[in-house]
Amino acid sequence: DTNKTKIGRRGRAAVVVLGDIGRSPRMQYHALSLARQAGLEVDIVAYGGSDPHSALLKHQCIHLHRMTQWPFVPPSLPKILRPFVLMLKSLVQFLMLLWYLCFKIPAPDVFLVQNPPSVPTLVAVKWASWLRHSAFVVDWHNFGYTLLSLTLGRSSGFVTIYRWIEKHFGRMANGAFCVTKAMQHELDQNWGIKATVLYDQPPEFFRPASIQEKHELFCRIAKSLSRPYGLQDCISYGMTVFGDTDPNSTLFTTQSGTKISMKQDRPAVIVSSTSWTPDEDFSILLEAALMYDRRVAGLLNEDDLSGEEILWDEISSGKQFLYPRLLLIITGKGPEKEKYEQKIKKLKLKRVAFRTMWLPAEDYPLLLGSADLGVCLHTSSSGLDLPMKVVDMFGCGLPVSAVSYSCIEELVEVDRTGLLFSSSSELADQLMMLFKGFPNECDALSSLKEGVLAKASSAKWATGWEENAKPLMSEVISQNFS
Repeated sequence: DTNKTKIGRRGRAAVVVLGDIGRSPRMQYHALSLARQAGLEVDIVAYGGSDPHSALLKHQCIHLHRMTQWPFVPPSLPKILRPFVLMLKSLVQFLMLLWYLCFKIPAPDVFLVQNPPSVPTLVAVKWASWLRHSAFVVDWHNFGYTLLSLTLGRSSGFVTIYRWIEKHFGRMANGAFCVTKAMQHELDQNWGIKATVLYDQPPEFFRPASIQEKHELFCRIAKSLSRPYGLQDCISYGMTVFGDTDPNSTLFTTQSGTKISMKQDRPAVIVSSTSWTPDEDFSILLEAALMYDRRVAGLLNEDDLSGEEILWDEISSGKQFLYPRLLLIITGKGPEKEKYEQKIKKLKLKRVAFRTMWLPAEDYPLLLGSADLGVCLHTSSSGLDLPMKVVDMFGCGLPVSAVSYSCIEELVEVDRTGLLFSSSSELADQLMMLFKGFPNECDALSSLKEGVLAKASSAKWATGWEENAKPLMSEVISQNFS
């Protein structure tokens, strides 16, 4: 907490998110940096829902103001009414935001707002900044109009109006951040906006997990792991669902006395986090899992007719195979979750199992730090933003297989920190190559892990914020008050 200079006359900043603050990691880290590194009092105006990280809740200078969430629109609503409901929703959100930004919180030196959503956020924050004589900075995570066009189509009149509002009010800001060089170029060339690139970096609580932490986490989530989607699968077979699980043994670890060791016949853990939205095609992962399952059975000449139970008996008696069982843990909440859970139920898999779960903010980094591979299915609606989840995975020392798109190589260094794929077949190839000989003989996976750990030790959010964000915030505030 050195370098505490009271930036600006009021010594306050307001962070605005028209979304669930617990699911907006970058804005949480901004708030922490504004409080810790700039010594400001910080008001966060956002929706509740998921709890943010405890570091945020415990900080004396950070004040969380949770707005009331707009009620959920039932899917049964007639299509003709949808545009009116959307307009009404935007109007209600606009008035609520103005009320919070102009009356509920003290006047800040600067409003820092997350975009998207752009409507009505940018308009409300611009008006509030006029009324309260505050500076106004936009943090561009993506373009709102491209996200809207995923559901309405590029040719929709709503998308055209949305883009105009986003551009017009975006240009009125006193300063801007963005997440990639590709987005910086787009904003400069086509929007007339000068933005500073502030790459997402993991904060200090994203780090590799110790063996003790892994053991305790696996004990905590044992109940969720014992619940398969069908009757049984290669993970739940032989697990006791009822009663207390043995605190000395999990699927992955075993403890005798004070010594904890990783089991040789443990499944490989693959983690994918998602908000279950249309810009992530989860069927790629389901198909790749099915292909892995079939290909391994083919390579080991397993008879298709022999029941899964025979294989599972061999596995639970400790037999090791050239290719491990895969446990795919998918974390997150969102609209398409149930649709995919139904699809998972129908898959007939012998050595792959899926689990979906929502983890507390403190357990999520531990899960990433305990996994063997991260899979990212994010395809950017604009082609210009980067997936935050991959940044978090890297912070925890976790190598990644990610869907390839235009600027992803600004984040994933191929063959050093991760691999890129364009189809389920390519992802299945990567799973076969990375996990052959797991856990001790998989050199490609180990070499990616080393690359990630080397990268993680050099990159931290606080450093990037100090170098790129703090100077811009100071400049914007001092110009506003001069």
